[in-house]
Amino acid sequence: MDLGLPIPYLFEKILHAAGLIIGSLVVGLLLKFLIFKALILYSRRRTSATTAPSIIRFVKRPLGYFLPVLVFSFVAPLMPFTGGSLEVMRRIIETSLIITFAWVLIGVVYVFEDVVRQSYQISKADNFRERKVITQLQFIKRLVVIAIAFVALALVLMSFATVRKIGTGLLTSAGIVGIIVGFAAQRSLANLLAGFQIAFTQPIRIDDVVLLEGEYGNIEEITLTYVVVKIWDQRRLVLPINYFIEKPFQNWTRSNAELLGTIFIYTDYTIPVDAVRTELERLAAASLLWDKRVCKLHVTESKEKTLELRALVSARDSSTAFELRCEIREKLVLYIQQNFPDSLPKTRNEVPAGAGTSFNSSLGEA
Repeated sequence: MDLGLPIPYLFEKILHAAGLIIGSLVVGLLLKFLIFKALILYSRRRTSATTAPSIIRFVKRPLGYFLPVLVFSFVAPLMPFTGGSLEVMRRIIETSLIITFAWVLIGVVYVFEDVVRQSYQISKADNFRERKVITQLQFIKRLVVIAIAFVALALVLMSFATVRKIGTGLLTSAGIVGIIVGFAAQRSLANLLAGFQIAFTQPIRIDDVVLLEGEYGNIEEITLTYVVVKIWDQRRLVLPINYFIEKPFQNWTRSNAELLGTIFIYTDYTIPVDAVRTELERLAAASLLWDKRVCKLHVTESKEKTLELRALVSARDSSTAFELRCEIREKLVLYIQQNFPDSLPKTRNEVPAGAGTSFNSSLGEA
């Protein structure tokens, strides 16, 4: 726009430009309103629809910026700009389109994640497949978001001739820079590669029950660089992701959630083992926590003063197995106390024959 024009003509040009900008904004927002009004009506009619609410939640805001910019890009040739002003306007429109479109794409990625999470609920009992999918989904989502942001930034920078020239000069030393960055980010790259390995080989998954560093808990979050374990007492243990590649740990739900619970009872040698075994079977059958797979009792050790009885009972998952073990242990101990109190652990002292008579005679002489 030439500022040297007569004031009435200049004022007319400014009004023309302002009208186009305001008109583009109104049309873009109107398009956004119509699109999301239709989505809201659709989601109300079909209560089982999951995609429409996700689109409304994650795409509504970025689309509210993208549509006005898109409409303005179509009417931009009508703007009363010439020369350098036209070039500046064109650069602003291009940059705004790239940034807002990338924002919309990231919103679409979050919509996809939300829809998949609603289809694969990890809150149900048999959630092996769901945990596998959600674990992979987390990594894929982060990688796609990073890729979109990287490409958008590259497109914005490469739209400026000055940056292109700088980039061309830097390419000549890209090999040296790559080596330096590789050494500097060796630890981060190792974590990133470990993240890829975990995402697809899956030694751990979301909600897996693990025993590590002497702590029992569930895998709560897996990122590209660290893993959060929710300890049973609601503490959080944060570990670098390569920990699960380099160090041994116990995964109690690697292939399925079923588990055997062990209960150790220590008794005297006089305990009737068959009676205790029968009582164990009765207690397990009466418990809602037992999954009816395994119920056994063995004498696993005969120590100097006690017998070691080991009861095995099965449950559908680790938390249920813990509760079942506590219940069976408590009731077996009560059963032995009430029915075989003489078979509780005891310490015996043997007195040689005649020792008591000699002792009494000594007392009488005294």
